[in-house]
Amino acid sequence: MTLAEFFAGHPRAAVALSGGVDSAYLLAEARAAGCRVRAYFVQSAFQPRFELLDALALCKKLAVPLTVVPVDILADAAVAAGGPKRCYFCKRRLFGAILEAARRDGFSLVLDGTNASDDAGDRPGMAALQEAGVLSPLRLCGLTKADVRRGARAAGLAVADKPAYACLATRVATGEPLTAATLRAVERGEGLLFSLGFSDFRLRCRGGAARLEIREADFPRLIEARAAILAGLKADFSPVTVDLEVRG
Repeated sequence: MTLAEFFAGHPRAAVALSGGVDSAYLLAEARAAGCRVRAYFVQSAFQPRFELLDALALCKKLAVPLTVVPVDILADAAVAAGGPKRCYFCKRRLFGAILEAARRDGFSLVLDGTNASDDAGDRPGMAALQEAGVLSPLRLCGLTKADVRRGARAAGLAVADKPAYACLATRVATGEPLTAATLRAVERGEGLLFSLGFSDFRLRCRGGAARLEIREADFPRLIEARAAILAGLKADFSPVTVDLEVRG
């Protein structure tokens, strides 16, 4: 099945938009297929502001209406506890809010950007999507991450080569409580690294310490920017370390 065939059978849908390339491409394809579509972006402590800005820019480009759904995700005790099923409880809460908002707008079908490269065994949140009846057309049509990036480039989407950026909660070690203060510290820290020219990295935190995961090509930049990085991170994290097993 192709995406065009999928949308021929589902001509009216709500799309959960994250700001990343997968859901962006899905939304663009729905629009190109003539689907009556509306995008929904969840605004919570887990999403950095730049994701919202990217979602707004995309919807403006595609002339697709966007609803921003605010969710106090840390009010969910099962999520805030940071246990091994936190992703499941989080997805259940977030997509519950999207489903509710979509129904108010007259949409009974909600789609998300999970693709065929995503490993269900490593994504407990996918079970919550299935329970909620959310469909993943990219996965259903066998489209991998590489396929999505090629399609996004062909469609002229600004996020086509945007590195994958999982939510801020993934930076906190499983088993540690998720707090607004910790998430803000992670966002500040990663914002600093972006400002210094780094891309496709992670700032992991555990027990007040920070561990940087960067690409091998960025190690020279890391050495050059060491003083600025420490000056920016030490207010929130101690110690600050680097993972020598490079990203990618």
